[in-house]
Amino acid sequence: MPVPDDQKSLRHTPLHALHVSLGGKMVPFAGYDMPVQYPAGVLKEHLHTRASAGLFDVSHMGQIALRPKSGKVEDAARALERLVPQDIVAIAPNRQRYAQFTNEDGGILDDLMVANFGDHLFLVVNAACKDADEAHLRANLSGDCVIDPLADRALIALQGPKAETALATLCAAAPSMKFMDAGPHEVAGIKCFVSRSGYTGEDGFEISAPASDVERLAKMLLDNPDVLPIGLGARDSLRLEAGLCLYGHDIDTATTPVEAALEWSVQKSRRSGGARAGGFPGAEKILAHFDNGATRRRVGLRAEGRAPVREGALLFADADAREPIGQVTSGGFGPSLNAPVAMGYVPTNLSALGTKLFAEVRGQRLPLAVAAMPFVKNTYKR
Repeated sequence: MPVPDDQKSLRHTPLHALHVSLGGKMVPFAGYDMPVQYPAGVLKEHLHTRASAGLFDVSHMGQIALRPKSGKVEDAARALERLVPQDIVAIAPNRQRYAQFTNEDGGILDDLMVANFGDHLFLVVNAACKDADEAHLRANLSGDCVIDPLADRALIALQGPKAETALATLCAAAPSMKFMDAGPHEVAGIKCFVSRSGYTGEDGFEISAPASDVERLAKMLLDNPDVLPIGLGARDSLRLEAGLCLYGHDIDTATTPVEAALEWSVQKSRRSGGARAGGFPGAEKILAHFDNGATRRRVGLRAEGRAPVREGALLFADADAREPIGQVTSGGFGPSLNAPVAMGYVPTNLSALGTKLFAEVRGQRLPLAVAAMPFVKNTYKR
């Protein structure tokens, strides 16, 4: 079968041939040819991850080592704090933290994970932003750090309640790791970076492996009957149920961390009155949002009926209102809940749990209510 023109220029991850051999339905995503689902289908893949273990290819994401020229990891941490509102200095060795690159207006350029590997920092950034992120780091931190994009590495995620048992057969350290532990570990004799984290709301691991070894590693994990390959479709429905932001949809360059309900990710040391308050792009606006509140907020939304409320749907304060008060940024059917779920932005004075709103779907006003997130309780191993 000839390859469509729009797919000829797509990049392939090191697991591309494996996806095709497993019957993956391939679609363009962030410049890559990626599996949206396998023959089991999105619904079964989603529920299998919640009940057992799913294996995801996230090799399209960017992996960057930030190496301090001084040889002291705290110097790399202090340098990175010039670009993010998080406390990077306080990340202990073999731990990681969620962060955001911000712009001068307080908006989010990308969200990322930052791990302390003892002598350097290890960053995982979003696929669509990785080239811009690397350029951003080079433009701002080259005086203090060597910015080393790890292009020869792949990344897979093993997620679900049976992820620990599945990985423990190949990695002796897995059972002793806690949520957000991260560091170098051998997996089936392969030198990997392993973190106990993920983006599904489930317990699980992300494994950075040499590109040359990742297919062999993935096949070993898939040999376990508890582990199924999972595509982008279920990855999206799982993260939505977990109330987690998707960059470019729920957060973007016009959204501050406070508007996005990500206050928990900004430690007190970087806020007003903290030991290293401010000093990051957009600090004036972001700290003003902390101190005085923002006018809008990301909230969870539960529809009363069965119809999914999708991204882009306009939100209204009542059934007859002419002017929208907000918009849905992520939405779909939650297989674990057997009900539709969504996230969106509303005025802060309409963000209280239980607030009744209406979404416009195909010309109809559908009732929904502001709901607590995550929609499905997370199962992280603390």
